[in-house]
Amino acid sequence: MNIFRDINQLPAFHKAVLTIGTFDGVHLGHMLVINQLVSEAKAINGSSVLVSFFPHPRQVIESLQKPIQLLSSFDEKATLLEKAGIENLVIVPFSKSFADQAADVYIRDFLVKSFAPHLIIIGYDHRFGHNREGDYHLLESAAPTYGFQVQEIPQHILSNISISSTRIREALQHGDMQTANTLLGYPYFFSAVVVSGKKLGRTIGFPTANLSITDSDKMIPAKGVYAVTVAYKSKQLKGMMNIGTRPTIDGGEISVEVNLFDFDEDLYGETLRVSVINRLRNEVKFDGIEALKAQLYEDRNNALQILQLLV
Repeated sequence: MNIFRDINQLPAFHKAVLTIGTFDGVHLGHMLVINQLVSEAKAINGSSVLVSFFPHPRQVIESLQKPIQLLSSFDEKATLLEKAGIENLVIVPFSKSFADQAADVYIRDFLVKSFAPHLIIIGYDHRFGHNREGDYHLLESAAPTYGFQVQEIPQHILSNISISSTRIREALQHGDMQTANTLLGYPYFFSAVVVSGKKLGRTIGFPTANLSITDSDKMIPAKGVYAVTVAYKSKQLKGMMNIGTRPTIDGGEISVEVNLFDFDEDLYGETLRVSVINRLRNEVKFDGIEALKAQLYEDRNNALQILQLLV
């Protein structure tokens, strides 16, 4: 997949079939649009082009009390889109000035000049330009002038996308990985760098890799203990992860740490990709270290049972 970050340096796409959106998480709802895009491009021997934005438009336009939590970082989104068959990903720097350009200028100077689209696939409720004045009907009226076609993404598909995104976020907030992963169509994952910790896990027989999430905007599941798989270089490892404050040991700040089964290499400074398969239990404060160790052995057995079911 080709990735373009400078809209002034785009190639001349051949019969570009284009869609526009954030596609956060690239979940099953998004795949209905992506599959349509790829299919239409193949049918005319054209180029599939997906236009997305960075930073997320909500981070620019809305005045939020707290940073928006995203289902996928840029790199994760790119990986998922490439796997889905997108040929060209264009990342547009999103700014207030970009959002404020007149709708007809957006069509002429952005869509037509940059992409010379053959077909634009867009939602019935898509808005663009100053005060969100541009919509599907404006594109439709401009199509004969500029020689492109417009295809509408129907309301039921867009509703499915919106509902799915909301339900995935709610599921992650409650640690409901079964719902989140079902709606995503893949296990929720994040990337993290292994950093130095307090090494307390070693003292009770469960050494952990302490993780620093590489994208501060990435949404992390609720506190608790999870069965996970970990991609490290060419290895696929199994383990269990704790998100929380370790109340039995020190009750400090929230940390993310993973105990890898049958693995004892030095990982400091390495980047891991953690896929969250299922939640094992809530975070609990136990009556002492021995009670915690007994629970961790049970957690390990439960995690192995879950992970052994993976294909």
